[in-house]
Amino acid sequence: MTPREVLALCREKNVKAVDLRFIDLPGTWQHFTIPVDKLVEDVFEDGLGFDGSSIRGWQAINESDMLVVPQPETAALDPFTALPTLSMICNIQDPITRDDYSRDPRNIARKSANYLKSTGIGDTCYMGPELEFFIFDDIRFDQTPNSSFYFIDSVAGQWNRGSEEHPNLGHKLRYKEGYFPVPPADQMMDIRNEMMQTLIDSGISVEAQHHEVATAGQSEIDMKFDTLVRMADKVMMYKYIVKNAARKNGKTVTFMPKPLFGDNGSGMHTHASIWKGGEPLFAGNGYAGLSKMALYAAGGLIKHAAAILAFSCPTTNSYKRLVPGYEAPVNLAYSQRNRSASIRIPMYSSSPKAKRLEFRCPDPSCNPYLSFSAILMAMIDGIQNKIDPGEPLDKDIYDLAPEELAKVPKAPGSLEESLAALAKDHEFLLRGDVFASDVIETWIDYKMKTEVQPMKLRPHPYEFCMYYDV
Repeated sequence: MTPREVLALCREKNVKAVDLRFIDLPGTWQHFTIPVDKLVEDVFEDGLGFDGSSIRGWQAINESDMLVVPQPETAALDPFTALPTLSMICNIQDPITRDDYSRDPRNIARKSANYLKSTGIGDTCYMGPELEFFIFDDIRFDQTPNSSFYFIDSVAGQWNRGSEEHPNLGHKLRYKEGYFPVPPADQMMDIRNEMMQTLIDSGISVEAQHHEVATAGQSEIDMKFDTLVRMADKVMMYKYIVKNAARKNGKTVTFMPKPLFGDNGSGMHTHASIWKGGEPLFAGNGYAGLSKMALYAAGGLIKHAAAILAFSCPTTNSYKRLVPGYEAPVNLAYSQRNRSASIRIPMYSSSPKAKRLEFRCPDPSCNPYLSFSAILMAMIDGIQNKIDPGEPLDKDIYDLAPEELAKVPKAPGSLEESLAALAKDHEFLLRGDVFASDVIETWIDYKMKTEVQPMKLRPHPYEFCMYYDV
């Protein structure tokens, strides 16, 4: 869509407001809104000014002026606003130099896609993330100097089997048995259908929707794969639509990886492949139908996995999902069927176009622009340096002898460990100026100061269960 086509769409749909959106460094959409008559063709070139000093991980107060530059190809009608509103995703620029801003995550993603082209390896990276989330009926939480709690409720949660609901109609999904019985056990079908249709109406191709493994409304809606930047754009729209559709129905959605104890967490398995000239490059005659290039790409992912997880599993809560001994993909290995391996090669189709790597560590709390970019940069490094991924992990890990299992490297056990890995291993991210050094430094500093260290300072409620009577 061109700027003129955007303006024509505004007239055709009687749009009254234009919402300009961009993403902060941690991964939350930010926005401001202008009257539709303020959107003229020059805005697509000149941008609009705003204060960048209040955006997390961005500018200092003495260099706060920045520009948002709307991208016409991202234009979409907002399905939730009362006033007819068109939304557009924006790139961020310096108002003096007009350089793209180094800490704008969308700029980083664009640079990673361009770097792939510059290497000659391929011209397109496709990403296909599978976002999981919970639909709850009620959420309360607080932290004070002398108290800390959270309380989650869901009419579909197993813990409500004995609740007086006047009437309690039963059909509460048991823990780890949500994948995937029909209604009435699946009480979220109608709301997921609404979410699915809203995504489709917003121009996002959907492949399927279903209940996930956990009780209490864990869900998944799968989008069709797309190019790296456009897929990251779609992830942000996906989160916006899913959250607002839930709120419209009196419910709440969280993409927090591990909100419930004793049941499955929410991941964002990410399918990735590289193409050139319209042809897939990951199909071949090797293991699981992979090409040597794909195996080298897997080698890059395994080598750099700990650093990648600083972006792909970027919260302290992420590592309550990535725990050894459960179904979590903590084993840094590849396999054609073993879902406990961090890299799985899907075998649903024999078509070369379907051949891809499924990196299973990421979760939906991530900033998709940064996560996808780190994954691509690791694959490129693996291909360029012909990194051997080792032998596949096709055995049942629960049947492995302890000494054999000990040889399989594991994902980091905490955000602090991942950040430490990123501090040591980030040269592969700097190539092509994709992740500038100040981005890496800012990310580590921000995460340590605002997430890791604050968590260390606060007593955990379960510590009282264990230690109050010492």
